[in-house]
Amino acid sequence: MAFGQSSEPVSGAEPFPVAAAPTSVEDPYENWNRKVFGFNEFIDRWFLKPVARSYRAVMPGFADKAVTNFFNNLSELRNFTNSLLQLKGESAVVAAGRFTYNTVFGLGGLIDVATAFELPEQPEDFGQTLGYWGLDSGPYLMLPLLGPSTPRDFTGLATDGFVMPSLWNLAESPEVYYARALQIVDKRADLIPAEGFISGDNYIFLRNAYLQRREFLVNDGQIVEDPFASGNDDDLMLEDF
Repeated sequence: MAFGQSSEPVSGAEPFPVAAAPTSVEDPYENWNRKVFGFNEFIDRWFLKPVARSYRAVMPGFADKAVTNFFNNLSELRNFTNSLLQLKGESAVVAAGRFTYNTVFGLGGLIDVATAFELPEQPEDFGQTLGYWGLDSGPYLMLPLLGPSTPRDFTGLATDGFVMPSLWNLAESPEVYYARALQIVDKRADLIPAEGFISGDNYIFLRNAYLQRREFLVNDGQIVEDPFASGNDDDLMLEDF
């Protein structure tokens, strides 16, 4: 599931190269993708979602927010590295500032004090970096367990996870697996309230939401072409999801 859509440019966003590639809306593997989507839906319905619901039921709101803030803080090194690779000096400074403020003054990242200091999160990943430098996203892919993706984004995910420096590398086994499990449950729990926005064909809804979100992120909020203006009522546009 994707969220956080907006049609307005990100405040302070820096120019992106003219060659920045738009997200492809191709879905030549729809038959296979729908089968994988069905598998993911089964796992979510019978395993992940019940756990996430229980998590929301027992976790106080402030503690839930603290867990989310903590994991978001760990991603600032990724944001910093990819900002540098995209020549976004201001974004790199923001990522470094956010990590410093939240780690030092936010109890190790449990409290997002950086946003109060007008340093909003500017997520960057290697998939965005590849798109920034003009690599087309390729066709839409639904990956087992991992969910919506494209060849470009899957390459970015693998690069961020296994090549780029990460604070997760400092964690030891088996604690790192417990932390990852908590992160997955926390993220799934945070998406439960958004499920009410889903309508029509769930597969199409999720596909379009994901592709639009990635288009938004790669171009720093400056949507230069609407890939969903097809006139098809099933191709739902998301503005504030």
